[in-house]
Amino acid sequence: MSTLDTKAKGPAARPPDGRSPRRAGRRDPRGADRHRNRTDGRVPLGRRFRRDRTLLLMTVPALVLVLVFNYVPILGNVVAFQDYDPYVSTNGVTAMLESPWVGLAQFERVFSDPSFWQAVENTLVLFLLQLVLFFPVPIALALLVNSVLRPRVRAVVQAVLYLPHFFSWVLVITVFQQILGGAGIIAQTLRQYGHEGFDLMTDPEVFTFLVTAEGIWKDAGWGVIVFLAALAAVNQDLYEAAAMDGAGRWRRMWHVTLPALRPVIALLLVLRVGDALTVGFEQLLLQRDAVGPGAAEVLDTFVWWTGLRSQDFSYAAAAGLIKGVVGLVLVLSANKVAHLMGEQGVYRK
Repeated sequence: MSTLDTKAKGPAARPPDGRSPRRAGRRDPRGADRHRNRTDGRVPLGRRFRRDRTLLLMTVPALVLVLVFNYVPILGNVVAFQDYDPYVSTNGVTAMLESPWVGLAQFERVFSDPSFWQAVENTLVLFLLQLVLFFPVPIALALLVNSVLRPRVRAVVQAVLYLPHFFSWVLVITVFQQILGGAGIIAQTLRQYGHEGFDLMTDPEVFTFLVTAEGIWKDAGWGVIVFLAALAAVNQDLYEAAAMDGAGRWRRMWHVTLPALRPVIALLLVLRVGDALTVGFEQLLLQRDAVGPGAAEVLDTFVWWTGLRSQDFSYAAAAGLIKGVVGLVLVLSANKVAHLMGEQGVYRK
């Protein structure tokens, strides 16, 4: 038998892709999908629905709540272009249809009202102060907690920091009143030793700092959890490599920890800028009478007093619509800045 015959009867050579001849000749039923996915990098929509149908069903109740309480009320902004009278009909929808249209007259009233501009000024001052003093606090606390090595100590510190988040604003303001008020612990102690007491809770000059301190005590723990979750995803090999290169604790924090937190910081900063005109409705409403509207009146409380207390619904709707449009512009602008800095922001480009 010749060598040529022996090679002919021997095992068949494998195809270039490494598969056996039997498997090479068999058609993969998913071959078309794989080829399509390799070409455009996308999974077909129907296939994604079948794959994620359980997760989609779980989100339906949340979507219904958002639709009913967040998007359907947007239709009520039509009263900003009307002289809305809720007593025209017992049905609110019918009252909107029967109320006369006034065009942009309500917006002209808003822009010519000095009280509105005073509320805008107080809102912006309070936002800038909270952005400078409040926003860095959760980052610093997260770095501090992350440096604690013992898990039990870290858990106790997290619980203590996060606990005030569950307190209502009534309780938070009561605690500050008992400490910094005219009849508080500090003022009474000073009087016992012959000094003059004070009442920071009714002082308009320090009201913005007081509101910021209340917000830090109540909500800083919530931000700590967000940043700790981001720190948990950092690869520990980076710290070991930096330590082997001679980097100390501060160098490792500067070159490893902070770059890992940068996307989360950018995202929260964009959201915070978009929420600049909402600086705490309940907190300020509870303290408005103590310091006066000149110091505590912000856009949210302005809408409350002009809309619900004075029953000037069209005027309040116009002020609220202005606030919403400005907030949207701020979100888009801040997100654009995040993209220019190389971060994802709220959404990708």
